[in-house]
Amino acid sequence: MDIRNAAIEDIEAIRSVARESLAASYGHVIDDETIDAAIEEWYSEDALEETLVDDESTFVLAVDDGGPIGFAQSDLITGREAIGYIDWLHVGPDHRGVGIGSQLLSRLRQALMNAGADRLEGRVLTENETGLGFYEDQGFSVAGKRTVSINDEIFTERIYSLFVDSAEEPAANRQETEAGDTVYIAYDETVRGSEAPFFAAYLDEDHEERYGWFCGADESLDVAMDTMERIECTACGNQRRPVRWDAAYL
Repeated sequence: MDIRNAAIEDIEAIRSVARESLAASYGHVIDDETIDAAIEEWYSEDALEETLVDDESTFVLAVDDGGPIGFAQSDLITGREAIGYIDWLHVGPDHRGVGIGSQLLSRLRQALMNAGADRLEGRVLTENETGLGFYEDQGFSVAGKRTVSINDEIFTERIYSLFVDSAEEPAANRQETEAGDTVYIAYDETVRGSEAPFFAAYLDEDHEERYGWFCGADESLDVAMDTMERIECTACGNQRRPVRWDAAYL
């Protein structure tokens, strides 16, 4: 699995992931007709194309060998305060529970903070209990609620907020070693692995003192690198091929 910026040619795949994600999260309370209407309202080809060419928008995909499996998009709106809106965050139902959503959110959060956001805001329909728990696990607090209309049906949306200047590093960005040391994961520094990307790990929040690598496949810090910069997770076998030619791979 890798995370990269979305492009125009990804639009159909993005729509497909959105439909699968919405059906998995809301199929118990929203019928197929309403889900299809939401796709056309929120993820139409024209709307996606406009978003993807907008320099003020950040749109990233989680991709494996079969194509996109998740995506997230955010916008920065400036006024009395600069608010980074987490507009969309979807992970396909077959790929949930392995940290992909956390990695996507971390990528957006870092981009928004770099752009000067004072506060981050995400919204989830109250029928999605997993989505509500996700934002709470990431350190967000409930800031209010509002109603939204989808295909003439009214739903309640819970608003989550995180103040950047007072927020601690989210749990997804911190890991503890077996020795009890805290390391900080830089989700914007990746190398491709055979099963999932590896992320750079540091001993400090400023990402200056390097620790090693963090495996995105099983979220393990038990990662080794040899003199040819071949990286391997000794826990799950995820590996990065050597940078230079290695006869062992023939």
